[in-house]
Amino acid sequence: MAKKNRTPLFDRIFKPEHIVLDNGHTVDRPKSRTPLILVAFLIIVFISMQTTNFNLPRLISRIGQFPVILGQIFTPNLHYFDKVIPLLIETMKMSIVGTVVGCIIGLPLAILASSNINKNKPTLLICRFILSILRSIPTLIYATVFALIFNLGAFAGTAAIAIFTLSIVAKMLYEAIETIDMGPFEAMQSFGATTLQSFWTACMPQILPQYFDNCLYCFEMNVRASSILGYVGAGGLGILIRERTGYRQYHDLGTILLTLFVVVWAIDQLNNWIRSKLS
Repeated sequence: MAKKNRTPLFDRIFKPEHIVLDNGHTVDRPKSRTPLILVAFLIIVFISMQTTNFNLPRLISRIGQFPVILGQIFTPNLHYFDKVIPLLIETMKMSIVGTVVGCIIGLPLAILASSNINKNKPTLLICRFILSILRSIPTLIYATVFALIFNLGAFAGTAAIAIFTLSIVAKMLYEAIETIDMGPFEAMQSFGATTLQSFWTACMPQILPQYFDNCLYCFEMNVRASSILGYVGAGGLGILIRERTGYRQYHDLGTILLTLFVVVWAIDQLNNWIRSKLS
């Protein structure tokens, strides 16, 4: 009685498969690594669930509360609107001032971080390193630190927005500067103009639409970000959101979110109109 050829499971999954071609040669087709990746993924998920104390039965038992809370949020208390307006105005002021200051400071930083303008390698690397650090820290962390330094209030939120904005604008702008036509810039320098004069005359017209587009994008993003800075005492709508959520007043929370949605939508439409004029 012939013996069955029993190949170990590991070999069947991971060992290459031998394929005989028509010319008699044999090639090895590697086995799929999908099972190994799947096992590693499941192990990572399991460890993450244990670390975060994820409780699936609790999630299932309380999932019925989601439609209840959403139902209250989507039936806003319009009488609460009068209390939303003052902090909404404060949020808009924080966003406008923080965006303007960040965009103004971000322009010279973008010039220093552009390899085709700044030929000083140490300065270039230091500037890019600083921008990378500033960009990696969330706005909420900046707001927390500034609230401790400058006390609670809108100034801490404005400073946090300005720092985050300049890091984003400088990053996006120096990438745009490195793609422009350097012919006019070099021609200006050959006539004896300084680097700043050459940049302002030859390069600025090329990047101006991109610069304004980045500023508008950051303003739209900052309006959303500034609405939660009140969680750490940095002013704005976040104060009301934290308060109403803590008191479980979801009808009032719906009013805040509805107001914020309308404002963000209006800003988005305005930005689209301005971009159409710039293009």
